[in-house]
Amino acid sequence: MIAANNVTLRLGKKALFEDVNIKFTEGNCYGLIGANGAGKSTFLKILSGQLEPTNGDVIITSGQRLSCLEQDHFKYDAYSVLDTVFMGNARLYEIMKEKEAIYAKEDFTDEDGIKASELEGEFAEMNGWEAESDAEQMLNGLGISSEYHYSQMADLNGSQKVKVLLARALFGNPDILLLDEPTNHLDLDAIAWLEEFLINFENTVIVVSHDRYFLNKVCTHTADIDYGKIQLYAGNYDFWYESSQLLMKQMKEANKKKEEKIKELQDFISRFSANASKSKQATSRKRALEKIQLDEIRPSSRKYPYIDFRPEREIGNEVLQVENLTKIIDGEVILDHISFTLGREDKVALVGANEQAKTTLFKILVGEMEPDEGFYKWGITTSQAYFPKDNTAEFDSDLTIADWLTQYSEIKDVTYVRGFLGRMLFAGEDGVKRVKILSGGEKVRCLLSKMMISGANVLLLDEPTNHLDMESITALNNGLIKFPGVILFASHDHQFVETTANRIMEIVPGGALIDKITTYDEYLESDEMARKRQVYTMTEEDN
Repeated sequence: MIAANNVTLRLGKKALFEDVNIKFTEGNCYGLIGANGAGKSTFLKILSGQLEPTNGDVIITSGQRLSCLEQDHFKYDAYSVLDTVFMGNARLYEIMKEKEAIYAKEDFTDEDGIKASELEGEFAEMNGWEAESDAEQMLNGLGISSEYHYSQMADLNGSQKVKVLLARALFGNPDILLLDEPTNHLDLDAIAWLEEFLINFENTVIVVSHDRYFLNKVCTHTADIDYGKIQLYAGNYDFWYESSQLLMKQMKEANKKKEEKIKELQDFISRFSANASKSKQATSRKRALEKIQLDEIRPSSRKYPYIDFRPEREIGNEVLQVENLTKIIDGEVILDHISFTLGREDKVALVGANEQAKTTLFKILVGEMEPDEGFYKWGITTSQAYFPKDNTAEFDSDLTIADWLTQYSEIKDVTYVRGFLGRMLFAGEDGVKRVKILSGGEKVRCLLSKMMISGANVLLLDEPTNHLDMESITALNNGLIKFPGVILFASHDHQFVETTANRIMEIVPGGALIDKITTYDEYLESDEMARKRQVYTMTEEDN
């Protein structure tokens, strides 16, 4: 059990949390939700002891071990992958190293023998003999194959490091597990593995995530941060949303009835207060009026952008033809003779574990990269808007947000351009902020403004939900669902893919393409998908 007792955190004059009291108990998984800036990550840091609250304290059941997902991807670069995972259980790792040092001694003494015996006993009690197989099973489940288990962390790429750090947090059956955005940079297979792990995990989990499907799958409770308070709901994210909306509706209806009663009493008092025969009744109604208290309905701090892609031109029947596209990078076949045709009603989710393959295909289709073989041809009625995964070059500028967006607009009127920025929550003074100092989420909202103002009838989006909060993801999801044009997109957000796509393309290991007109859930459940995964797993093992 872990609990916050009257926790208050002040940053200058602002109180981020005020007298928070909440208890997280064993056997439950809590989804910690709230708008950007509400303090989700900060609250996890308070619970983990990384940050001291201004007032109040955190209580953890005596003897329980707490583990959290590290955010510093370079912290363990000097260690091997397996050692990094073992370090998730600090005491077990300490015993391993002590044993190793003792047995390496040339002058092994009786005292060393006694100490080694004690360490072996403690090691066995902590299931140390299963540690390596447990760690390897976690790594394999998250997509880190055995060939990397003895590699140095410094030799791994960013997404691989994230998976190892996640395995480190999960290792050794911690009593309390704190996970801040654990699905970031994970492919869909790794996310599915993590979902099953957490569903079967019997201790306490507190998780922050912008992935609605993930929260719905794993959470038994939802803790909602709003205006410095945390309200606990039994149920997953969808249950929280329905419950909070219902509660708001009930409070408004109750207030409406109270307001009607107040008006009725006020009318009676004003009509009969001067009437001697009715004075007692008027006085009685005055007392009743004083007792009526309206419920304080404070609007949520959540803000939803308005995302609406409106094509300037209706798209024709010929959208995109791709024939035998092949691309080899650093000797590796990324795309292998890929062919497909897009129709005017296609909303295609591009999936697969190879992130480079998906990004490479996007770059070829927008003309940023040349294929080694094959060709592609856009229809003459099409116009494309592209959302790149790496947007660094887009914002390498001293321009203000308003000036930056104006350069992409055919209509240069400042009011027109600011209207698009306003939809994306850039209000007033925000328009004069320099684009090079924007946060990750602000840059994404700028790029979506650029896509909206373009009037394109084909949208290409490479991981557009990265850096977005839940409200912005929901708004983008809804905007794409109602978009009348063609979409080709990549995303790790299961619900985003399932609700948007009507066609799935997967680039499998080796660069080949599987193309199915189906929903994402149906694709995952298909027999072909299962056979395909088994074939490629066997192929990798043979290699």
